[in-house]
Amino acid sequence: MSQTGKKTVYKSVCLSLALLVAVTVFQRSLTPNQFLQAPPPPTLEPQKAQKPSGHLVNPNSFWKNPKDAVAPTPMASRGPQTWDINITNCSVNVNLTHQPWFQGLEPHFRQFLSYRHCRYFPMLLNHPEKCHGDVYLLVVVKSVITQHDRREAIRQTWGREQETVGRGRGAVRTLFLLGTASKQEERAHYQQLLAYEDRLYGDILQWDFLDSFFNLTLKEIHFLKWFDIYCPKVHFIFKGDDDVFVNPPNLLEFLADRQPQEDLFVGDVLQHARPIRKKDNKYYIPGVLYSKASYPPYAGGGGFLMAGSLARRLHHACDTLELYPIDDVFLGMCLEVLGVQPTAHEGFKTFGISRNRNSRMNKEPCFFRSMLVVHKLLPAELLAMWGLVHGNLTCSRKLQVL
Repeated sequence: MSQTGKKTVYKSVCLSLALLVAVTVFQRSLTPNQFLQAPPPPTLEPQKAQKPSGHLVNPNSFWKNPKDAVAPTPMASRGPQTWDINITNCSVNVNLTHQPWFQGLEPHFRQFLSYRHCRYFPMLLNHPEKCHGDVYLLVVVKSVITQHDRREAIRQTWGREQETVGRGRGAVRTLFLLGTASKQEERAHYQQLLAYEDRLYGDILQWDFLDSFFNLTLKEIHFLKWFDIYCPKVHFIFKGDDDVFVNPPNLLEFLADRQPQEDLFVGDVLQHARPIRKKDNKYYIPGVLYSKASYPPYAGGGGFLMAGSLARRLHHACDTLELYPIDDVFLGMCLEVLGVQPTAHEGFKTFGISRNRNSRMNKEPCFFRSMLVVHKLLPAELLAMWGLVHGNLTCSRKLQVL
């Protein structure tokens, strides 16, 4: 072959290769630079279910007994991966202010309704690491910025964290839920003290809304949203006030045969409770705010247990409802949306062991040793009762409440 013929063949081969590369790049919708790079690593997404086709869906399972094969866990679509509220943009609902029925309400109800549409606020203190690792029980305590003594008493008693609770179960972790100081003139001072406390203990979640009675509902929905974002694997939650006595061994014994996938919501449950219409009562609710004759079943907010999977669903259910000024009633409304009934348990005494405040039973350590939760104790009373219950206590008989 002549030299000219060889050059012609060489050019043809090169042109053919270039054309093949160009067609391949076009078909794969890749840039030439991408085409020349190494292929990206495989993503760790779950495999889609496939119809039987005579091929192995997963070659690694070929040698496994079908009984031993574990079905892949479906990945639920998740919302934001971090707290996504960064600014406070909340203004009064002017559509209400000129309504005659609105003008007839007490000032604190007018304020509540004027800002009820403001549901979520920025975080000031955050500790997502509390849900890292294998967390069996997350203990969550509602507190206010001025009550440092209560938080300190809880850290020394029933709020102590544990890395393992036996039987192959994971850790117990503790968090306190706070807003900001309600008095403007005290806010900067208390915020500095709280920041120092948090540097010492690292156990405070705080959001940028005022701590008040009506804002306890905000604390509920903020925690549920936080939990949904940061705690995908936590098994159970205990949630309570900062003036209760809790017996952790009894909580853990109760949970021993429970599963985190259950619709578990257990506490001191009130059935057919009626809205209070007396204006001098702390829990007074005007008819324009709630017109039904009774509330759905709900657990007293002093302390209750719930499964982690239910808490995540509860977050989304609560987002479908208007906020209500009584936090534990509001959670009952959210449970009603899900069709979940809270379970009553004799070991939860959110109104005291005896509703007669002067009863000796409310001071008897043998009763406290058998309970899961008892309300209400001040810090000095909590520390004293904890010492008695966990000391050399001899009781004539043990109550069976578990």
